[in-house]
Amino acid sequence: MQLRRTHLALILASLLVSLPVAAARPSVSQTGPDQALCLVPAKPGGGMDLTCKLAQTTSADHQMQINYLPGGVGAIAWTTIISQRKAEANTLVAYSGGSLLNLAEGKFGKSEASNVRWVAAIGTDYGMIAVRKDSPYKNLRELMDAIKSKPSQIAIGAGGTVGSQDWLKMAQIGKQVGIDSKTMRLVAFEGGGESFTALLADHVQAVSGDASEASLHARDGKIRVLAVLSDARLPGPLSNVPTAREQGFDVTWPIIRGVYMGPQVSETDYQKWVTHFQQAMNTPAFEEQRKIHGLFPFAMTGKELTDYINKAVSNYRLQAKEFGMVR
Repeated sequence: MQLRRTHLALILASLLVSLPVAAARPSVSQTGPDQALCLVPAKPGGGMDLTCKLAQTTSADHQMQINYLPGGVGAIAWTTIISQRKAEANTLVAYSGGSLLNLAEGKFGKSEASNVRWVAAIGTDYGMIAVRKDSPYKNLRELMDAIKSKPSQIAIGAGGTVGSQDWLKMAQIGKQVGIDSKTMRLVAFEGGGESFTALLADHVQAVSGDASEASLHARDGKIRVLAVLSDARLPGPLSNVPTAREQGFDVTWPIIRGVYMGPQVSETDYQKWVTHFQQAMNTPAFEEQRKIHGLFPFAMTGKELTDYINKAVSNYRLQAKEFGMVR
């Protein structure tokens, strides 16, 4: 089933490349941030959406347009950019650590990190595990014990299929209590927004997702975040949530977030965007917006970021091999 879904995503991506793109597209000749477009490779409401919205705050009067291009957990947007929209000087695409993991596992086809131009990392997020407020599970240990004893009865909402970062988080935690990752009942969605919708509707009993997404839902008191996968407790709405390490699980999961561009964008236009984000991220206004969007400090651009991405993809490939996701 995993391979069929991946193949279907790539087939859809190929078909999309041959068709006109419905999303509004600014002229390639327009290179100013005010005429820009940020593509969200997922449905509204998740971490990718937050990334584009944060990038939008860096442009004057917030004129950066946001469009959604879900499918294949990022594969559709990736294929569209490297094939059909590869030279657009003002089109950015949101990415996360999950995108890099999918790239490492071959879920974007025969692609490499060098197939796009990495512009900026604008913040970092962390993994988290949540349940509904009325769930019987009060901490991460109780949830994992329940999954171990009755895996078929606990559906776990995740952005992506088996092998995705949300799945891998649970697999790593489960391994520490003797859970076979193949027995976990994963329900795949196109992004964290759908996962939380399913949780609130009681279609799944837990969500493996991101802290920034959980922060949006924690404010209304309808969910209980059991653990954050960070080195220390996080500031903000989740400040009272213990880390997985505090509960006996040695697992952390930082999630870089940022934007990339097509491979044939000129060096001049690429550097304009690199400079744009370098300058924007050095302002108190951006720092405040990053906090509002639930992200934490991590600023990197251009060549430094590209080198970081290459290393990250290699590290993700090693992690995926541990669970048999790549050979």
